[in-house]
Amino acid sequence: MDLNLTRVDYLQVGVTSPRTMRLLPEKKAKVPQKVAVADQSGILQCFNIKKGETQMSFKTLPGNKITRLELGGAVGSPADKIFIASGSEVKGYSKKGKQFLGYDTNLTESIKTMWVSGSHLFLGGNYIFNHYVDCKDEDYYLCSDRINDMLCLPLSRIQEVTPVLACQDRVLRVLDKSNLLYELEVAGPPQSLALFADEGGEDGSEVLYGTTDGKIGLVHLDRTSPSHRWEVPNEKRLGGVLCLDNYDMSDDGVPDLVVGRDDGTIEIYGYDDADEPTLRYSTSLSESVSSLQGGVVACQGYNEVVACTYAGWIQGLTTEPQQKKAGPGEMVPLGADAQNKLGTLKTEIDSLQARVLQEREKYHFAAMNDKAISAVPHFDVNDKFTLNRDDASYTLSIEVKAAIDNVLLQSDVPIDLLDTEKNSAVVSYSASDTDQSGNFLLATYRCQANTTRLELKIRSIEGQYGTLQAYITPRLQPKSCQVRQYQIKPLSLHQRTHVLDDSRPMNTLKLTGQFSLAEIHSWVCFCLPEIPERTPPGDTINFYFLSTFLDTQLDCVYKKGEGTFRSDNISTISILKDVLTKEATRRKINLNISYDLQDNSIPDTLQRIHPKLEYQLLLAKKVQLIDALKELQIHEGGDLDFMSPEYRQILEESEKLQEEYKKQPCHLERLYGMITDLFIDKFKFKGTNVKTKVPQLLEVLDNYELQNLIEFFNSGGS
Repeated sequence: MDLNLTRVDYLQVGVTSPRTMRLLPEKKAKVPQKVAVADQSGILQCFNIKKGETQMSFKTLPGNKITRLELGGAVGSPADKIFIASGSEVKGYSKKGKQFLGYDTNLTESIKTMWVSGSHLFLGGNYIFNHYVDCKDEDYYLCSDRINDMLCLPLSRIQEVTPVLACQDRVLRVLDKSNLLYELEVAGPPQSLALFADEGGEDGSEVLYGTTDGKIGLVHLDRTSPSHRWEVPNEKRLGGVLCLDNYDMSDDGVPDLVVGRDDGTIEIYGYDDADEPTLRYSTSLSESVSSLQGGVVACQGYNEVVACTYAGWIQGLTTEPQQKKAGPGEMVPLGADAQNKLGTLKTEIDSLQARVLQEREKYHFAAMNDKAISAVPHFDVNDKFTLNRDDASYTLSIEVKAAIDNVLLQSDVPIDLLDTEKNSAVVSYSASDTDQSGNFLLATYRCQANTTRLELKIRSIEGQYGTLQAYITPRLQPKSCQVRQYQIKPLSLHQRTHVLDDSRPMNTLKLTGQFSLAEIHSWVCFCLPEIPERTPPGDTINFYFLSTFLDTQLDCVYKKGEGTFRSDNISTISILKDVLTKEATRRKINLNISYDLQDNSIPDTLQRIHPKLEYQLLLAKKVQLIDALKELQIHEGGDLDFMSPEYRQILEESEKLQEEYKKQPCHLERLYGMITDLFIDKFKFKGTNVKTKVPQLLEVLDNYELQNLIEFFNSGGS
């Protein structure tokens, strides 16, 4: 059953952090609920809607940035107490606004995530998890990677306290007091968690998760045998999942799954007979959805999803019809409530316009005074730079509360800008002298009038590393700009994984020397993405990586004074050797380097590249034929009977083929470059320079056959 929802705007607060808005429960079903929301200016406010008007229940004074808002209460009773986290402090408020708790935890990290259940308080910083009972320390756990979200399985149904941590390294960590019970790998870096059906399913141990790359899944987390139930892939390449909720929007007795994403998409999934989620509704807001929850807010008896965006807009998607139906040519007069609301809005707009005019005149008058100082306006930027496995590219998203005027990109390393459907900005490239200025890219994105969020796709070249800078200019007066930097790492297209295929032939690089564990960890962190900046606990560290472009793998094992790196791709080993040696030399540390190369790893890597190279060669060939085939079609008056089925299919799919080719510029050149690097690196380790034989290699690639290419590698081009 499809849902028919109408968007309603309620209120705007300050810039919000994820998961800082909740609906307070009511004793009776389908009764309008109050909305509690906290923003980064430190203000907590609670309001309700009556006759279409916002009525404030209470509002606190500004303070430190609020990073999380949760509801709590005694186990088995309605969770109507409001808890907020700010810095290292937790405060509690009643639904009438009376503060009953002010607890300074004295944590060394600011609180990022929080979960409240009865007298139990669970807090998470970047890496540290703490459990308190009646505000007394109970348990503590130091995580090896960043904590993105957390929850605890319901204490009303499960006797043991079982916290679940969603960590950046693509695992859910399930704890037993201060000990790790087990780790469960999921489809991507989990960013948000929720109990299935708000109660954890049949036995209280089912947990929903959403990842930074947009996937949604359900896992069963009992204390002995965890398992995956289902996963919804992100085929449309939507944004990452910031928030999840369960609410029966369709009134069929089964809670639906409500999903909020960082590209502004809101989705509602129902469950089919096989208990698999089916998409029933989807819409897109102009800003990232930081919080959402299903409930009843505006009108008694009408379900709705209330969403809070990054810029602080509180909006509802309600099942209440907002317009009266009329027949053909029939005009329906507005009701008294609607007329009053329209009049109030007009008065408010006139008042705001007069105030803006007054403030502008005041500013211009002050600017005429020589002693006046023009203050630079402050604005917050919500930005993310994440690796996508599906197309081996990085997504850079930039969001500002005010409308964006333009974004200037500058890079000192070669990168490609890929087309994305979500981007409506106009891009222009500036010529740059690479030798003198060091700029490989200068591009300006000019945004449309009301654009507050910009999303870009970028693909880098492994082995070439540097910095990408974004100069963000909003439509504010006086003009001001913020600069954000993003590191392009030497092995930038590798992502963390937890499985290694030992059957592949692996090349080994071994380093020994007088370096500490922290020093070699900082070198590896410099080379590879998705590694925590803080050195993980333990004497020996082991990371697995997978290349998103070639599907080759990398195994990193290191400790104080020794590091071993294994990969089935010789080029990966070559890049690591060059960069690690350079970093050690810069710090004046002597390294002893040894390596063990497997000749049979070369054909293995070429066979992994083969399907991608063959597909791109065929795609390029088809695209080159399209214009000639269209000209033939016109010449023959549209009659295609004389053409072969293959050519007819190319004409039928011409738009799709051209669109795909346009989305992946330089894809074929990248594959050629990787094969060339592989050829050079193979013989570099043997002490032979084969750069003069690269033109012969390119000739082999132009007349590509896998076996011929393997023979060329084996013979060294001779």
